[in-house]
Amino acid sequence: MPLSLTATVQHFPIAGVFTISRGSKTTASVVTCEISDGGATGWGECVPYARYGESLESVLAAIEAVRPSVEAGLTRAGLQQAMPPGAARNAVDCALWDLEAKQIGKPVHALAGVAAPGPLTTAYTLSLGEPEQMMKQAQKYSHRALLKVKVGTADDTSRIRAVRQGAPESRIILDANEGWTEDNLAVHFATCAENGISLIEQPLPAGRDQALASIARPVPVCADESVHGTDDLEALVGRYDAVNIKLDKTGGLTEALRMRAAAQALGLKIMVGCMVGSSLAMAPAMLVAQGVDFVDLDGPLLLAEDCKPGLRYEASLVFPPDASLWG
Repeated sequence: MPLSLTATVQHFPIAGVFTISRGSKTTASVVTCEISDGGATGWGECVPYARYGESLESVLAAIEAVRPSVEAGLTRAGLQQAMPPGAARNAVDCALWDLEAKQIGKPVHALAGVAAPGPLTTAYTLSLGEPEQMMKQAQKYSHRALLKVKVGTADDTSRIRAVRQGAPESRIILDANEGWTEDNLAVHFATCAENGISLIEQPLPAGRDQALASIARPVPVCADESVHGTDDLEALVGRYDAVNIKLDKTGGLTEALRMRAAAQALGLKIMVGCMVGSSLAMAPAMLVAQGVDFVDLDGPLLLAEDCKPGLRYEASLVFPPDASLWG
């Protein structure tokens, strides 16, 4: 039977308010892609990101534009040429992987030629706030093995110290979301080193991060907004020590697996991250995250309500998806 593709918008309420240096939100709005052959159905989810010029409307339009080609049998390889990297391609790519797995009765990891996924220790993200508030957040979640802390103000020294005081045993990733400057970079780096921070994510704005090549980096620095796909990697060497691979940036599982291999070949550490989405968005990323240095797949933990069925989370562990969810 011919394929049919549909794309719909879903809204998931966030538990409380999620705040980064660019602003706050209380709802995670996602686009879900469904590709069916009349018997089996494949699913994919993406999160449009305004920072990259995406909106719900633009992502729906991009998926609609490629719908006739997908329904006519466009392959995953062909999809990489038919759509640019980004959220829209991610949803379609992951739905095609899921559909093929269901059609032939094999899990996606077998189709991709990668190891079967196992449980992973994921970070849990703390929102940006005033130092005292952030210390209380850190205390509340200090039982977690890995915390990711949103910073990105002109003076994060007190915030870094407050979080470390609140969670003295946890490994900590700081995510500045492009919020630091060349003028405050050195003092923030020194504070990170003093407080045993494990990783600093995107301290300077993408395209204005040349200073990272000429300053001592006492803590590994990870590119996020500065890296989207495989073709970006070589230019990062010397400025960054790690890269954050997100399927919504790479445009799906296909490119994410390619990017992971290329980053490893360049000697870069790897973080696999996510936007704030449901378990359907996290499930394909579980395959990319096997064996990497840092895992940040906590999107569903930040929601008041997840999709059903969802991923299983226990303490700091996230477990591979059941086939009823994806893969």
